[in-house]
Amino acid sequence: MPSQLVFDFEHRPAFEAQDFLVAPCNQEAVAGIDNWPYWSSPVFVVHGSSGCGKSHLAQVFVARTSGVKLSYLQLLEKEPPALIGGAKACLLDDIDLAFTPGNKHALEEALLHLYNILKEHKLTMMITAKSPPSRWGISLADLSSRLKTATMAKIGQPDDALLAAVLVKQFSDRQLRIDNEVVAFVQTRIERSFHAVGRFVAIADKLSLAKKSRVSIPLMRSVLEKLEETKQ
Repeated sequence: MPSQLVFDFEHRPAFEAQDFLVAPCNQEAVAGIDNWPYWSSPVFVVHGSSGCGKSHLAQVFVARTSGVKLSYLQLLEKEPPALIGGAKACLLDDIDLAFTPGNKHALEEALLHLYNILKEHKLTMMITAKSPPSRWGISLADLSSRLKTATMAKIGQPDDALLAAVLVKQFSDRQLRIDNEVVAFVQTRIERSFHAVGRFVAIADKLSLAKKSRVSIPLMRSVLEKLEETKQ
């Protein structure tokens, strides 16, 4: 039987608060959002590896606080009051990726200005990043000292239970059902990281469509072979 053509449409995962999977590795970050607006610092930094759930939590934070999502480009182009408007909270997602040699100095100045505005007006901001601010290479002393007072929460790697739950959820986000025995098969054969799960599910989704196959152990073997090919 010829393979079915696969169109690379974007899938839309569920971003509601009740859809987020709470586990020991992310409890600190979830508790920080639950504790809003009673933060000890204007800024709450959530950091962790790709695919660990930072962006999901960021969506939850924006919805919970009726906040505004800011981009680093907006910070460079507009004054904070114009960006924040009447909101009590704002979000900067994956900000550490924006610290490039070309805009590093300007972005540091803009972040410092934003921090001062937040503190002056008793507003709050959640920042997500792959690493804590101490590893962003910040050269502006005033900004560095302010970020040292920020509340930090790290999202760690998943345990067995969370890894299984993330597999089920990511397949569900793509309208695919995965049975318990298939979950157990995959768990012991993939890298224990959220990023690896994301890559695995994306390949499984495409192969399932191409082969017109359900999510089965034979299909999972094919996915593992595809992953091995990408490493070579």
